[in-house]
Amino acid sequence: MKVSRKHWTALGAVGTALAALMLAFGATTAAQAATLFSDNFEDGDFSGWSKSGGAWSVVTDGSRVFQQSKLDSDLARMFAGNSTWTDYSVQARAKPLAYSTSNAFVGLAARASGATTFYRLLLINGGQVQLQAVNSGSVTVLGSVSRSTAAGTFFTLRIDVSGTRITGFVDGTQIASVTNTMEDTGRIGLQTFRATANFDDVVVSTIGSPPPTTPPPTTASPTPSMTTSPPPPPPGGPIGWATQGGGTTGGAGGPTTTVTSLSALTTAAALTTPQIIRVSGNFTCSADVRVASNKTILGVGSSSGLTGCGLNMRDVSNVIVRNMRIAFVQAGNGNGDAIHIDHATRLWIDHNDLSSDTTHGTDFYDGLLDITHAADFVTVSWNVLHDHIKCSLVGHSDSNAAEDTGHLRITYHHNFFNTCDQRNPRVRFGNPVHVFNNYYLNINTYAIASTENAGLLVENNSFENVPDTYHLGQADSGPGTLVASGNVFVNSGPGQTGGTVASIPYSYTLDAGSSVKSIVTAGAGVGKIST
Repeated sequence: MKVSRKHWTALGAVGTALAALMLAFGATTAAQAATLFSDNFEDGDFSGWSKSGGAWSVVTDGSRVFQQSKLDSDLARMFAGNSTWTDYSVQARAKPLAYSTSNAFVGLAARASGATTFYRLLLINGGQVQLQAVNSGSVTVLGSVSRSTAAGTFFTLRIDVSGTRITGFVDGTQIASVTNTMEDTGRIGLQTFRATANFDDVVVSTIGSPPPTTPPPTTASPTPSMTTSPPPPPPGGPIGWATQGGGTTGGAGGPTTTVTSLSALTTAAALTTPQIIRVSGNFTCSADVRVASNKTILGVGSSSGLTGCGLNMRDVSNVIVRNMRIAFVQAGNGNGDAIHIDHATRLWIDHNDLSSDTTHGTDFYDGLLDITHAADFVTVSWNVLHDHIKCSLVGHSDSNAAEDTGHLRITYHHNFFNTCDQRNPRVRFGNPVHVFNNYYLNINTYAIASTENAGLLVENNSFENVPDTYHLGQADSGPGTLVASGNVFVNSGPGQTGGTVASIPYSYTLDAGSSVKSIVTAGAGVGKIST
C-alpha cells in the first residue's frame, strides 16, 4: 500500500532566492534537489489541481491514480504548482488507457504560463514521443523519437527546465535536449487529447538534481548531480520491490524468540505462525535451514549466523533476513546457496555478510544469493557479498521464460560486492530489476549482465577495478535491455547499454555515485543495525 503523499512546499514561491543562496554558499556543484510539489493521489483529493476540460477523478489502478476518462475530449488539462517556478524537474507516471484517433496523445507539461502556453512531452498514438513548445496554441516540435506508446502501460515522463535548456525523458531515455526561449516560468500540467489515461506519482524538484526515479542514459562516467552523506537507513522497513505486492513485514505481530543452537533455529524457522527469531551464535551445519512464511530472522551482534550451509526460502512469502553472517567455507557440496529464494514473494534481505572463498574454482560452490522460479517483490539491501565466484543469480534457466516472465522483480541497493567474480547480478526475464547505489570492488569477470529479455535499471553505482561493469547477454543467454545513469567508474569499463526498461513503481532517493563508496563501506554488512 502506498502512503498518501501530497506535498507543496514554500520553496515554490522562493525558488529563485533559494538558488541565489546556494550560489552564495558555494553549493553549485553539490546541490541536493528539494521537492517543490508531489502528489500520489492516495488521499483521493485533487483540490490542488485546476481543470481545463475533460472528466477527471481519482480511481484505483493497483494504487490510487488520477484519471482522465473522457475519450472524445479535444484537450483535457490539469494544472498545479506556482506560476513563478523557474528552473525545475517535473516527473509523473502516465498510462494511456485508450486512443481514439491517430494523433491522440497523453502528456506532461512544464512552465505553463496559461492554458495554451507551455512546454510538453507527449506519448502520441502510433509509437511517437515528442517534446514540444506550445505558444498560444501554436505548436513547435523540439524533438521526436519513435518508440512504444502502447495503451495499458505506465510510462515515466520527465521534463527538466533549466534556463533556456529544455530536456525530455521517457523511462529514463532522453528524447530531446534543446535551447528554447519561449517561456521561463510557469506551472506543471497533465494533458490528454482524444485519449483516456491514468496519472500517478507527480513530483516537482528543484533542478539541483532530478527526481529520484528518472535515469537519463549515459555511456561514460558523468558528473553526479546529487550528493549526500547520510547514515545507513533506519531499520524500520525496506525500500524497493519488497514494498510492493502487499509489502514485507516478516514476523511482525508474532512472538520473539532467541535461539542458541542449530536445532532451535531449524524448529523455530519451520513454524507455520509468524515469528521473530533472534539468532545468537554461529552454527556449523551441512543442510540448509528451511524458512517458512511470515518470519524475521535476525542475527544478534556481528558474528551470529551459519557456517557450511544456508537459508532456504522456497514456496513462502513475507520473510525478512537481517544481520546474518553466512559462510560457505568448507561446505563445498556445490548444491546450496548462502541464501536461496525459490517460488517466493515479498522478501527483504538486509545487512547480511555472505561469503565463501575463491580458491576452489567456479563450480565448487553454488551462489551466495540466488533468486529463481518466478520469485517476486524482493529487496536486497546493505549486504556485503564477498570472496565468491558466482554471487547472485536471478532466473536459473534460459528455458524458464513461461514461469519467470512477469516476475523476478528485484531491487539491489547499497550492497558491497567485493571480490565477487561474476553475477552481481546476472538476470534473466525480470523487468525491471533495479540496481542502484551499490559499490563494486575487484570484480574479475563481469559485474552485471542483463540476459533473456530482462530489463535492468542501473543507477548511481560505484565501480572500482571492474573491467566489465555491465553488458547485454552472457554465454549462451541472449541479451536483455539495460538503462544506466549516474554511475562512477574508477579503473573500470564504461559498460554496455541498450533498449528500454519498465518503469519503477516505488519511491526512492539516490545517493550520488561519487559518495557511494564511502556510504556503502560504512553502512553495509553485519553489526550496523540495532538487534
